Amino acid sequence: MIEVLVVDDDFMVARIHTGFVERTPGFRVTGVAHTGADALAQAERLQPDLVLLDVYLPDVSGLDLLGALREAAPEVDVLVISAAREADTVRRALRGGIVHYLMKPFTYDDLRVRLEHYEQAYIGLPGEETDQAAVDRVFGVRGSDKRLPKGFSPETLRLVEDSLRQETTDLSAAEAANLLGISRVSARRYLEHLTETGKVEVSLRYGEVGRPERRYAWR
Repeated sequence: MIEVLVVDDDFMVARIHTGFVERTPGFRVTGVAHTGADALAQAERLQPDLVLLDVYLPDVSGLDLLGALREAAPEVDVLVISAAREADTVRRALRGGIVHYLMKPFTYDDLRVRLEHYEQAYIGLPGEETDQAAVDRVFGVRGSDKRLPKGFSPETLRLVEDSLRQETTDLSAAEAANLLGISRVSARRYLEHLTETGKVEVSLRYGEVGRPERRYAWR
């Protein structure tokens, strides 16, 4: 579970944001704050993974809290949620190391997409070492398509990668095809490509008759 601290001066808005977070699988709200001082106190006490931070707080600008929040909770990430649309405000937030900037008003799906990206890209960075594709996902950069085999779609490749990354068990080509709605032949081609590039490992499952089944799992 990714633990979230919601910070907003408006009690009703904070309640709505809390509901949005609680509707998103893998996330839960562990605290709600309505002032900068309360946000710092709760961040230090709760040590959340992620703060949904409003800019306009009654006692301080949310942007002035970025450094203090990381002192209170060194591992915390911050997603700014604000009605502020000034480019300078967005730039300042980006320089402060936020993971995203979401402008009010927004829908549940707007927030959900960003929470899911955070979960997959930031929390999903593997082990002590990572690879360029994982780093690119954090920064929202598409890797070069030049190395893809002829006929490959980068969008489909990302879908195959994401499906493997989210699965707790390995998949066969047929299972991946059913999951993604593509042909088994296409799924096999993408899975073998990921195996060749070192992102996926293959194991063999032996049945009573016929060839052993190739099973694919994200490294």
